[in-house]
Formats: sequence, structure tokens, C-alpha cells
Amino acid sequence: MRAVVFEQYQTFPSLTEVPKPTPGPGEVLLKVAGAGACHSDVAVYREFAAGAPGSQQPPFVLGHENSGWVESVGDGVTGFTEGDAYLVYGPVGCGHCSYCSKGQDTYCENAATNPYMGIGLGRDGGMAEYVSVPARNLVPLGDADPIAAAPLSDAALTPYHAIKNALPNLAGGGKYALVVGLGGLGQIAVQILTALTGATVIATDMKQDAMDRAAARGAITVPGGPDQAAAIREITGGRGVDAAFDFVGATPTIKVAQASMAVGGRFTVVGIAGGTTEWNFFATPYESTITNTYWGTIEDLHEVVAMYRAGQIVPDVERYALADALEAYRKLEAGELSGRAVVVPTL
Repeated sequence: MRAVVFEQYQTFPSLTEVPKPTPGPGEVLLKVAGAGACHSDVAVYREFAAGAPGSQQPPFVLGHENSGWVESVGDGVTGFTEGDAYLVYGPVGCGHCSYCSKGQDTYCENAATNPYMGIGLGRDGGMAEYVSVPARNLVPLGDADPIAAAPLSDAALTPYHAIKNALPNLAGGGKYALVVGLGGLGQIAVQILTALTGATVIATDMKQDAMDRAAARGAITVPGGPDQAAAIREITGGRGVDAAFDFVGATPTIKVAQASMAVGGRFTVVGIAGGTTEWNFFATPYESTITNTYWGTIEDLHEVVAMYRAGQIVPDVERYALADALEAYRKLEAGELSGRAVVVPTL
């Protein structure tokens, strides 16, 4: 079968022929409906380097945002019907530690010794015609479109988990939420905040077209620039935002969000650009919190699918044939995508 393979450290992936996987015990083989191209994939093939843990060593098939139809099942698997559509929960932990037992494989206590981090992250992913996954990682889609759903497993799950943790800060009236970075995750974050809270959503990005899309979903937009934080505070009447979410994670975006917080506010860094912040007693408003989150739980993903089926989350999707997958990654790196690139092997 054809697949997009991370073959060498710090090298652009290749589209090549690999063996069709066979589901092992406890696994399900999916015929891939869609596989989202994510900036985390770019981090894999651009930043992973020799000497990395075994869980990060090539070669493996990329693709951690996946959906598909049941093709066959491995030993010990029951309850699945051929042709039914499922979304794949990407993280794969040990399955038995306290976090994995709660469906939060992202924080597996045995991550350092696991053979891989997840589907498409050390273990063969879904940027291929078929992918084999643990049965416990599947979330049913029913009659919902599985191709458009593929990005939900990261581009929606990640902001959903961050926002869910911040809901106490946004309860009640007169609250403000800030979204910094309006790529795939940030656009969905605006939708989730609008659906789950009564907060006024403020959104900021360096790209006008990204802000236009957020504004169409009800956000108040603020352009980038030296007066960015001041403009955000002005919208809130000077007191700042109750919850901020940075989907970039670079030093400049962290500074903007930190300068925009209200007393008692919560600032969640979601993006992995590697930015830092200085700290002293007066660096943030009193009793405010700076935290981070990574991906989400499988329970969260069930809730995300429910929102998708209810029309509360509508991903912006650009569909690519598997033959054009490398072009999708090129556009992703060049910042030329307006939506989430989803590779569709059946095209």
C-alpha cells in the first residue's frame, strides 16, 4: 500500500510503498477515510534528531489525526462491524497506569519506556491506505462524515481539553476569552468557546484572512502589532481576559497573552513553538495561573464528536489525494493553507 513515511531525521517525508498492516491481538484494521496534516508532523520530521528516544526513531508512517472504516479485527476483538466509521484517539500509552486507566494516555506514567508515543508518533499512522490501531482507541462516528472528522482527533481535541479545564474561569456573565493564533486549532477553539460559554471571544493573529474567519464565527479580532495587548485590554474595559489560550507558544505570543490577563485569570499555553517567559512577583496579575495542556482524553474525544454531530464544531477542511500528500505538507510548512489539510486515500 502507499504511505507517507518519515524515513530519516530532519528530512522531508516520502510517499512510498509499504506492507499493508495486519491487526494484532486487540487491534482493528481501518481503511483510512481521512488523515489530517498537522504541524506536529512537521516537528517530527524537521526536529527529531539522532539520539532521540526509541519512541521517536524512524522509519514510521506519519499521521496522528485519523478516521476510517472497519476493515478487519485482530484476535480478541468483538463488537465491531465491517464498514462502520470511527475516529482514532491518537495517543497510545501503556494502558494500565493511573492516567491510561482514565483514558488520558497523553500523560502515561511509563512514557519514557513505551515503544512509541502514539499513532503516527513512533508507531505507523494513518497517512496511508490502511492503519491498524488498538480497539480501545476508537470512537464511533455513526453517520457523520469521517473525512471532515479526521482533524477532530487533535485539532479539536487539543483545544477542547484546554478549554474544558478553564471553564470555571468563564462561568457566569461578563467574561472574556482570548485565542492567540488562528490556525487549525485556534479556529476550532473559537467555535468551542462560543458553544460552551457565554464569554466574549477575542481572537488575534498576524494574518488578516485568519482573523476574518474567526470574526465570521463571532469573535472580536485584534491585529498583531506593538499595541496588541493594550487593544485586547481595552475591549475588556481595562481589566483583562479571564482565560487565554495560546496556540502558537512562541515568546512574543506568550507575552501578549500574559499581558492581557485579568486578576485570577488562567492562561494556557497549547502551542509548542518553545517560547519562554520571565517571572517575578509582578509579572502576572494577582492569583492568575499559567499552565499548559497536551492533547486530551478519550472521554474528551467522545464529547468532541458529540459537538461535531450537533453542528457546534465545523472543521475547515482542504482535501488532498494520497498522491498529493507531500504537496499538502509543503503548503502546511509554507503557511499556504486556509483550512486543515486532510489526505483522503480514496480520492
